[in-house]
This record gives sequence, structure tokens and C-alpha cells, in this order.
Amino acid sequence: MKETIRRLPDAELEVMQAVWACPPPAARADIQARLQDTHPMALTTLLTVLTRLAEKGFIRIEKTGRSARYLPLISRQDYLAQQSGRFIRQLCGGSLSAFATALCESGLSREELDELRELLEKGTL
Repeated sequence: MKETIRRLPDAELEVMQAVWACPPPAARADIQARLQDTHPMALTTLLTVLTRLAEKGFIRIEKTGRSARYLPLISRQDYLAQQSGRFIRQLCGGSLSAFATALCESGLSREELDELRELLEKGTL
């Protein structure tokens, strides 16, 4: 069984999403640029969040002189898989049909639902 990956608070998840979106190892400026349009934050706040992510084992900080690079230690896919399983267990009572119903009622377009059905039928999920 895989080690449990804790759920990140929203601000930390936003920063982690930016880290995942950058080619590793990511520079602070690259992470900040990814966040600028959707979740801008002060430099001190970003550095605090990056330190918290390192303390939680999500990233490793590699310091070279006065600069630092950030390497993800947990993949986006592993995080998503863990949180999806938790969602199904906790909010849907472990019921896949309840999850499917919620997914269908979530506002997904017909095309998105068709794409999901195709992925399930192909066995690529």
C-alpha cells in the first residue's frame, strides 16, 4: 500500500501546482510567474509556502549560493490519485455510483463526459 499523502491547504496546493507545471528543478521566479495571473502572492509569502512544502516532504529545496531550486518529491499523478480515493471514501461513502452521479452533475460538458467514457472503455485510466 502506498504511503498516505496528506491533503494540502489551498494556498499550498496552488504553489505545488505551479511547481509541477515548471520543468524541474524550478526556480522561484518561474514558480512566481506561473502564479502571477491566477494566484499572485508576495515574495515572502511564496517563500514561506515553499518552505512549508519542503517541511511536509512535497518538494526538496536545492540551494546554490543565494539562489534556490525546487524539486517536486511527490508527482501530480500520485497526489491526484490519493486525493481522489479519499474523496470517494469520505464524501461518497466509498460508492463509485455516488461519485459518478456527482461527476455527471458537476457541470461537465457532454464532450467531457464522452471523453471520460472513452477512457474507461479503452482501459487507459
